Amino acid sequence: MLSGLLKNPIARKRLARLKEMRRAYLSLWLLIILYLISLGAELICNDRPLLMTYEGKTYFPVFKFYPDDIFTGSGKQTRPDYHKIYASDPFQQNPRNRMIFPPFAWGPYASVDPQSIQVADHVTLRFVRLPVIGTVNVDPGYKIIRSQAFSIFAGKPETEVKGLVLGDLVELPAVVRQAVGRRFSNLAAPALTAETTGAQGEPLIIRLSTYRPRSVAPASVRLTFLEPAARGSEKPVQINFNRQRALASPPLEERAAALWAAVSAADRKQLLDRAVSRFDGALDSVRLTIDRVNYEVEFIKEEVIFPYPPTKGHFLGIDDAGRDVFARLLYGLRTSLTFGLLLVVGSMVLGIAAGAVQGYFGGLVDISGQRMIEIWSALPFLYIMILMGSVFGRSFSLLLIVYGVFNWIGISYYMRAEFLRLRRQPFVEAAKCMGISTHKIIFRHILPNALVPVVTFFPFSLVGAIGSLAALDYLGFGLPPPTPSWGELLAQAQQYRWAWWLILYPFLSLFIVMLLGVFIGEGIRNAYDPKRYTRLE
Repeated sequence: MLSGLLKNPIARKRLARLKEMRRAYLSLWLLIILYLISLGAELICNDRPLLMTYEGKTYFPVFKFYPDDIFTGSGKQTRPDYHKIYASDPFQQNPRNRMIFPPFAWGPYASVDPQSIQVADHVTLRFVRLPVIGTVNVDPGYKIIRSQAFSIFAGKPETEVKGLVLGDLVELPAVVRQAVGRRFSNLAAPALTAETTGAQGEPLIIRLSTYRPRSVAPASVRLTFLEPAARGSEKPVQINFNRQRALASPPLEERAAALWAAVSAADRKQLLDRAVSRFDGALDSVRLTIDRVNYEVEFIKEEVIFPYPPTKGHFLGIDDAGRDVFARLLYGLRTSLTFGLLLVVGSMVLGIAAGAVQGYFGGLVDISGQRMIEIWSALPFLYIMILMGSVFGRSFSLLLIVYGVFNWIGISYYMRAEFLRLRRQPFVEAAKCMGISTHKIIFRHILPNALVPVVTFFPFSLVGAIGSLAALDYLGFGLPPPTPSWGELLAQAQQYRWAWWLILYPFLSLFIVMLLGVFIGEGIRNAYDPKRYTRLE
């Protein structure tokens, strides 16, 4: 049949046009190769060995199920954990017992053992500089009556600040002095924020709160001093320590070394003790004052918590159930393309049949069929899908059938129009005069000439089916878990928005496959276009 099709001069001409559009032709082959690779996913990505020799016997676990009892003697008839069996003494100590795994030894359903992931064996002390805020209460002569955390701005110990004149420690702008004077005069004054400089010339911000007149003038006025945001938001300092309380790599930067040298001996011992304790469990952060600057010290230990970012052996990351993302993507590609192909082929068969009957017979058959199709298309697909899933349970076949009985309507309109046009052609009239049966006229004479819309719409329908499956899985109405699905990975990405690998890789996979389908559809449409060049005038 294929050879006969290629002998057709029109078919050869269309194929030549498709090849001329290299983007579409390459996309067609690339999509075919990707689908063939996904069909052999078990040979590429699997947690079951391709070949296994144990106690002189040969096994093929990738093709046949073997109970756990055969290899462990546990008496269990369940599925064995081949990674754990491979790490056991019979395989590590006996070279005759071997396993040959696929190139990527993880399947779409296997959960990764957290202990198998290598993490940095050190605790990071993260010093976060806290914003410095100090307050002073001054009398009408600007003598400090009371102060709190003002020593860092004054450049003097807190005990020596009281009794000093504020203007001798920091510069007071005229607008601040005027605002303070209004408060001592018991006059209403709005809130004020002004910039000034400290004892060492560092920039400061002065704030005064809103003041309303009282029955008695105040004896003192409170001024609040704080650092500018740019200075108070310095990059945190990180220092790593191992279990032996020694500095771990990488070497300390100059800023980190200076900060650690400024920590007192008592505080240093406290931090090291807590760092060692962090290896055994989580700890709360502590606050320290170093060189009159407040720091919050966090104790950070890298732990394996799913979802986990890309690491050795799992270069696309791990999802929230501990499953490898690459394996889920590869098997999800097979699921998506298989679903799309079956759905589009089934929908087109139904659409062709319905459109052919309506278009060929016309009249009452056509009108009745159109009214029934309009009624059927008005049914809410999503609600029916939810209802059917709740009654029969979510499954691949149920989703395919329910989606297919709604997806054929569009192509039936095109086929109806093609049959209405072609049934009046001379070759059809001649076939009727010759007494050829209606069945042969429809399938051997009219249908081959009416397949142009089917062929041109096929790639775009495939793209739509893949996108619809991903959308249904994302909403939770698609394939049942734990079926590998791109939409399910994107649903995880919404829950764990910090897990960038769950967003990036499924999105890229969906985007690339749909883009290839669009390129193929564009090329086929141009190949079937009777006008080689068109121009809008």
